[in-house]
Amino acid sequence: MGTLLTILGIILLIAGVLGVVRGRLLWGIAAIVLGLFLTPGYFFGL
Repeated sequence: MGTLLTILGIILLIAGVLGVVRGRLLWGIAAIVLGLFLTPGYFFGL
């Protein structure tokens, strides 16, 4: 389950960054926050 959450979180992070770059600021920030929330802490070394 942790692997699935990590993959989903990474996909949301990438989509959020691309959304911010393309000009969809609100959607991009929401996707980044959700991606950080879903990705387990061990992935970032916390």
